[in-house]
Amino acid sequence: MSTDINSPFRTKTVEQSIRDTEEPEHALKKSLSAWDLTIFGVGVIIGTGIFVLTGIAARNNAGPATSLSFVAAGVVCALAALCYAEFASTVPVAGSAYTFSYASIGELPAWIIGWDLVLEFALGTAVVAVGWSGYVRHLMDTNLGWQMPVALSGPDAGGTFDLLAFFLVLVLTAILVIGTKLSARITAIVVAIKVTVVLLVIIAGLFFVKSDNYAPFIPPAQPQPAGGSLWTAPLVQVLFGYEPTNFGVMGIFTAASLVFFAFIGFDVVATAAEETKNPQRDMPRGILGSLFICTILYVAVTLVVTGMQKYTEMSPTAPLAEAFKSVNQPFFAGAISLGASVGLITVCMILLLGQTRVFFAMSRDGLLPRVFSVTHPKYRTPYRATVLLGVVIAVVAGFTSLENLAELVNIGTLFAFVVVALGVIILRRTRPDLHRAFRTPWVPFVPILSIAASLWLMLNLPTETWVRFAIWMVIGFIVYFAYSRGNSRLGKVGTDAKY
Repeated sequence: MSTDINSPFRTKTVEQSIRDTEEPEHALKKSLSAWDLTIFGVGVIIGTGIFVLTGIAARNNAGPATSLSFVAAGVVCALAALCYAEFASTVPVAGSAYTFSYASIGELPAWIIGWDLVLEFALGTAVVAVGWSGYVRHLMDTNLGWQMPVALSGPDAGGTFDLLAFFLVLVLTAILVIGTKLSARITAIVVAIKVTVVLLVIIAGLFFVKSDNYAPFIPPAQPQPAGGSLWTAPLVQVLFGYEPTNFGVMGIFTAASLVFFAFIGFDVVATAAEETKNPQRDMPRGILGSLFICTILYVAVTLVVTGMQKYTEMSPTAPLAEAFKSVNQPFFAGAISLGASVGLITVCMILLLGQTRVFFAMSRDGLLPRVFSVTHPKYRTPYRATVLLGVVIAVVAGFTSLENLAELVNIGTLFAFVVVALGVIILRRTRPDLHRAFRTPWVPFVPILSIAASLWLMLNLPTETWVRFAIWMVIGFIVYFAYSRGNSRLGKVGTDAKY
């Protein structure tokens, strides 16, 4: 941390961050409540993870104990959530981990985390849009007999361009330009449908649970299949010679690294801090409340589904729907597929919302062109950034294959967790005078535990994911020193000057 205006570790004070939100041309409309934030959180968390990853983790890594994997992943997220809640209530400014880092660690680390979040949310939005397209095409084909032309079905279906994914992102972009309150209302409707489907799985599935399917609850440990190269092996194996196992106790943690993707999104709630009516009170409630609700639902769904169908027979692509098919309940299977396709819409929209807010905050600070931080005169939304990113992501989604992207999104999120936890420790020491409406308990123990848990999950990701992540970070360093450092508002006016 530095007050030297020429240092790349110069910090932007909390007071300066808050003053920025008062500029008319760069101010966002405050319209969200704690309920809206909780809905946002539930809306983005419940999605691809619970509808897809349950089957993969149970079949390949942990068996019925996958429910414990969700608990482990939820604990990692909860530790990070406690840190996010303190920052979001103390620095109620758009940008999430980027803004928090700027106020505690310095400009260069803030830039790197912002650059990381842009990648995370962009790829996450594209991946979910492509997944949604696959569900819709399946429903159209199965129930209506309609088939999309292969050329417009996307790379995963043997085509060239995914028209449905492209169209979805453009529509959601238009909704976000009109305003976050409208998007919150749409999200509330879709989340209601999605949660209804999840509750349907839990309640209806209970009647078809067989205790024999839980035996053994923790299957005997097995070495992970050989045949992978150092490129595809987990980094922990490459560095330390540790060989992760499938099943057994360690298989639970191997599965946790996978199902962690199911929790991605609760940190997006923090990006809407500046648009919240009472952020000091409502941000902690929204972040922690949505995470708690989703963890309970995830564990319940996993227990029911693994009780309905033997884990060795579970579908890796549609485990919830296939579990009901296995007990001759096609109606419930169809309802689940429909709910999944509807539910992914909110995931896509909120990830896009999060990215535009991070981009907006970086632009307002001068680290990206300031033209993108101008808000709409009527809707008070960052419409220029939203349109730019929406069009780019729509094109990416149109041409993107899903392979390997989930891991890249995971490492970006975990890296953000590490930076936020470190920022809490630093800001407690440098600014003990700040009013904190919510305080992370047991500092520095909880933040240190959050850092350690996040790093452990990161080490369980493939080496190739680390290499791709490193390449993106190198590009970020080049952009910072070539453009952002010289155009930073903080560098131009000094750390104690008024903006």
